[in-house]
Amino acid sequence: MRLRALVTATITLATLMAANTVPAQAKPAAPPKEPVAVGYGGAVSTVDATATAVGLQVLRRGGNAVDAAVAAAATLGVTEPFSAGIGGGGFFVYYDATSRRVHTIDGREAGPASMSETTFVDPATGAPYRFDEARISGLSVGVPGTLLTWQDALDRWGTQSLAQLLTPAARVAEDGFPVDETFAGQVAGNQAAFGQFSSTSALYLPGGQPPAVGSTFRNPDLAETYRLIAKRGTDVLYRGEVGRDVVATVQHPPVAAQPIGSWPYPIRPAGMTAADLAAYRTRFPEPTRSDYRGLEVYGMSTPSSGGTAVGEALNILEQFDLRSMTATQAMHHYLEASALSFADRNRYVGDHTPQNVLRELLSDAYAKERACLIDPSAALPKPVAPGVPDGAYGGCSAAAVADVRDDRTGTTNLTVADRWGNVVEYTLTIEATGGNGMVVPGRGFLLNNELTDFNFAPTQGTAPDPNLPGPGKRPRSSMSPTIVLADGRPFLAVGSPGGATIITTVLQTLVNRIDRGMTLPQALAAPRASQRNGASTQAEPAFITGYATGLPPGHALSPTAEIGAATGIEFLPDGRLVAAAEPVRRGGGAAAVVGRWARD
Repeated sequence: MRLRALVTATITLATLMAANTVPAQAKPAAPPKEPVAVGYGGAVSTVDATATAVGLQVLRRGGNAVDAAVAAAATLGVTEPFSAGIGGGGFFVYYDATSRRVHTIDGREAGPASMSETTFVDPATGAPYRFDEARISGLSVGVPGTLLTWQDALDRWGTQSLAQLLTPAARVAEDGFPVDETFAGQVAGNQAAFGQFSSTSALYLPGGQPPAVGSTFRNPDLAETYRLIAKRGTDVLYRGEVGRDVVATVQHPPVAAQPIGSWPYPIRPAGMTAADLAAYRTRFPEPTRSDYRGLEVYGMSTPSSGGTAVGEALNILEQFDLRSMTATQAMHHYLEASALSFADRNRYVGDHTPQNVLRELLSDAYAKERACLIDPSAALPKPVAPGVPDGAYGGCSAAAVADVRDDRTGTTNLTVADRWGNVVEYTLTIEATGGNGMVVPGRGFLLNNELTDFNFAPTQGTAPDPNLPGPGKRPRSSMSPTIVLADGRPFLAVGSPGGATIITTVLQTLVNRIDRGMTLPQALAAPRASQRNGASTQAEPAFITGYATGLPPGHALSPTAEIGAATGIEFLPDGRLVAAAEPVRRGGGAAAVVGRWARD
């Protein structure tokens, strides 16, 4: 980061962190937003300049990577409320520099005890609900895991209290922040859904319209909720009054007496109870691991499919010398490996996938069997069949029913490293942009619609479907927070939002950086395509321009405006850190470094 920008960010956050220094009506200024920063002493990269600046200030004041990640995530709950917040969940991947081990926290939302395999089937018709019909309802809300993730991460690895780290986010919520085009556009895109609820309309549709770009957005209810949590702990959500309000919202959606706009579906209540909240626990699974080109790639295990799908695709690609290929051939192999791994992900991966199946999916022998299907001269017909990860591998694996339903995109990601070498890669979400559309009255945060990540009905024909709903079950996710080590020390950390495209965004970024010789900023900025075992490949316009005419026959590219919004940090051999965020996608991200520091 340039010196002027660093000083400006420091002054801005000193104001946020210091008590009683900002007049209540002062118009807040946005911190600078730069997508690349290089330096020492720690680094932060998020999609939002204010959240990055909050995390940076925590590092500058002696906090570690976990402290900074929690503070930044809490701030994203204010400034990116349609993608994250305490009404949602996520996956936290942590590298501990002392033990040189990677740990994970599964803070994914869980189905209430009342959930069954037919929750998303209309009893009147016997057919699954339409996505938006299920989403904008109490049926879609999973028991939130984000707040407990923060507390558990701090209890195990942090150095500061949750109360301390919620303070800057509460001030941002109280004092407000400038509304940008992304924020206003996300409200506008949800106007019909938001307009059905009195609490959501009051917060996000003042006067019946989205907040104007350039106006100051304040959320005093969320500020008060954060302060209540800071004072009394996470039990206010899991066993106290905030939790009671969550349950009341799910059981009795706050439908407006005079809705703004129309909605084509009935808004259904659901059966989440206080007992569901009290029973929620985070999990601490072993990370997935794949060895790729001499590097150790660690990711998130189930219920995320990200670690398995990224790892399997890398194992497939390791059978080929991508560096000697043309850029177009490298992209062809990337797309085919992605389709093969998605076929297996859809068939086998869910919350309760046995560990022996996960091990086989990530085995080199299985990858070789899958890799032999790739033809350099033509794309495989899609959908490709899943393989059989049974430990008996020889020739090419043997079409199958494909689940190509997309996860939605209400997700955000952050990457943090500290001066001691600890690293956090954290992806958090409320699922669709805007979650289920319901703000908890008086509390200022949206609820998730995470349970719509379950398959609404069986997708695998006569074979078992690993991702059907169930009581206490956690829906399959595509979140792929990834930490890459070289000889046991951090080399790269990367993650992204984007629903099912998260997997391909992380995979393509790794291929760009490791195989194609791009710098990390170049790897993040490069045009993207996402092949998820579907008949067509989603591709950004620049990807189509650059590759469409050179790809082998059989690839069908379907244009989409943008894919993902990644953040990452690379660790250079001389000790410097390269923090990188999106330069353009989703309005551009913000990266920052602490600066230069004296070594002992």
